[in-house]
Amino acid sequence: MERKQYQLGDIVQMKKPHPCGSNEMEIIRLGMDIRIKCVGCKHSVLVPRAKFESKLKKVLRSNSSAPEQGEQ
Repeated sequence: MERKQYQLGDIVQMKKPHPCGSNEMEIIRLGMDIRIKCVGCKHSVLVPRAKFESKLKKVLRSNSSAPEQGEQ
């Protein structure tokens, strides 16, 4: 199974929507724990990386403008 790629500023969709009804979350911190912020109500939640990766459905919008691999 391929690992999902994400980075700061990405908008992701989780398996369950936030209680406010929005299903879009923005990644605002990466590390051992990942902080995500609801796009609808701006509430932020700190989630352990393992739990985040298991609850992540897909990346809706990526913050990367161009792939950084192969730069010279």
